[in-house]
Amino acid sequence: MSEKIKFNLEYIINSSPRILYPYLQEPNELAQWFADDVNYHDGVYEFVWDDESSRARLIASKENKSVKFKWIEDEPYFFEMEIVQDELTNDVALSITDFSKEDNLDDRKKIWDNSISYLQSVIGA
Repeated sequence: MSEKIKFNLEYIINSSPRILYPYLQEPNELAQWFADDVNYHDGVYEFVWDDESSRARLIASKENKSVKFKWIEDEPYFFEMEIVQDELTNDVALSITDFSKEDNLDDRKKIWDNSISYLQSVIGA
């Protein structure tokens, strides 16, 4: 099985960290943009896409700053979403860290592009 490579993306989000943060951590808010459905039970998030599910644990969380999920079935891989606010302009960006197989990298980036675009429409950014 081929190894996955780490990649980073960054998106400008016209929203405050306080408004954005629940959409990165709360199951109901994640289900509005990140996955078709998100279930939470006993510390495990179940993300559902096209009737297939993947489970992850929230292993790090800083309020209004960042969340980090570690995949249960795909260790040691994780994905992280970090809210970055420019001190001078107060512009808010969402930094994404994820992993993908090299031959799926472009598709994975497009999925993030589409998901973040949908997030922006959900929160009115």
